[in-house]
Amino acid sequence: MRGFASIRKMWATLFAFGLAFATAAQNQPEVPPEIKSPAGEEVILRAHAKGVQIYSCQAGSDEKYAWALKAPKADLYDDQGKLIGTHFAGPTWKLNDGSEVTGKASAKHDAPKAGAIPWLLVNVIGHKGTGLLEKATSIQRVNTEGGVADSTKTCDASKNGTESESAYSADYYFYAPKK
Repeated sequence: MRGFASIRKMWATLFAFGLAFATAAQNQPEVPPEIKSPAGEEVILRAHAKGVQIYSCQAGSDEKYAWALKAPKADLYDDQGKLIGTHFAGPTWKLNDGSEVTGKASAKHDAPKAGAIPWLLVNVIGHKGTGLLEKATSIQRVNTEGGVADSTKTCDASKNGTESESAYSADYYFYAPKK
């Protein structure tokens, strides 16, 4: 009987390990290869963003005027719809627990939905505070809707410096090295 109990315990442990592995694997979104998270990282947070992308009318190096991204401004929500932080210029993500990261886009992929801002892989380049994001190393922006500059709004020399906001939503996946 003793041997049977240890076999049952071993199977229960393997089943629990497999379930935990499957759950962790499901936390990562399906994304194109160019924006996959680096090997050795795991999801530490998924946050849903609702807000705006702010554009500024300005002349480019070719002296032609166009809407250029100035900054995002969004609230971040957990899976239960609770407000957990904000996303703003930097780009920066700040959680209510006091942790904050800034990042720099390292790769992008066109969004599957028309009129949506691209999906991104962002490298974390700065940390502030302690909390959930203090060990974050990369971020994915996926499942985007909206957010592109409104092409029906005029952007010319007479509108130089004018700002325009475009509503958007997205999911942000925050990654840190596996424990």
